[in-house]
Amino acid sequence: MNNVKKYFSIKDLENLSGIKAHTIRIWEKRYDLLEPERTSTNIRTYSLASLQKLLNITLLYNNGYKISKIAKIPEKEIPVTVKALAANSTIKSHAINAFKLAMVNFDQTLFFNTYDGLLAEKTFQEIFSEIFVPLLNEIGMLWQTDSVTPANEHFITGLIKQKIHINTEKLQHVEPVKQDRVFVPYLPENEIHEIGLLYVNYEIVRNGYKSIYLGQTVPLENLRDVMKYFDNLVFVSYFTVVPNKERINKYLKDFDKMMKDEGNSSQLWLMGYQTQYLKKETLPSYIRTFTSIQEICKEF
Repeated sequence: MNNVKKYFSIKDLENLSGIKAHTIRIWEKRYDLLEPERTSTNIRTYSLASLQKLLNITLLYNNGYKISKIAKIPEKEIPVTVKALAANSTIKSHAINAFKLAMVNFDQTLFFNTYDGLLAEKTFQEIFSEIFVPLLNEIGMLWQTDSVTPANEHFITGLIKQKIHINTEKLQHVEPVKQDRVFVPYLPENEIHEIGLLYVNYEIVRNGYKSIYLGQTVPLENLRDVMKYFDNLVFVSYFTVVPNKERINKYLKDFDKMMKDEGNSSQLWLMGYQTQYLKKETLPSYIRTFTSIQEICKEF
């Protein structure tokens, strides 16, 4: 059975395109830009082709084309116009829209073709910061509004992780050249949101440092094991969901106790939503917080 989502509500179109539902209705009525179908209860539904057309129209509209001019472009010529505009201007919204369509339709070929097209003009770092980060932010909002399913999110994030792994692996064939610090990226127990940490790990390796990547849901005791081998450690973690507001201070107290028990002088660098609940002025000097991936990457 083909379970690809084929029909969308007008609210889905609003969330995916950024164009208000009211405006979409006006475009339909005044310019016949979309042709919705109707359910038995007279509710509009839109096909995947309608979504793709609207995303293309949105790209043109957001780049100076008047809607009256777009309406005069033959339907088959709209994708051609979009491709020409994207080729001339390297428009990131074109790539983001393509990735959205790949996500909604579980289309890995579209994902890879879009990525390869970007790679012809941009570095992997630029693709991640300029395209993937805004895309992931949008996906987070789309998931909350039920415009995409958890399966859609897992599909696209899995492909992005794959690209981070591939680019990291290319660098890992070379021995680290910087010996003053050893980085240990990890996520605390029950934390599985890994993309940000994976990219930070890529930047650590790219900048010539040794990285001991421990990954998701790591108990504190596992960190103790690493401490037995190295003295110049920098633990790097991303607190997206856990430890939450009620548990984050206890987590850091337990970390501090472990450090003292081991007689270790490691550092702990933290990012993520939950760090907002920390009182920065009361943290030990070896604990640092960062507000973004870009900020922490400046330290490598």
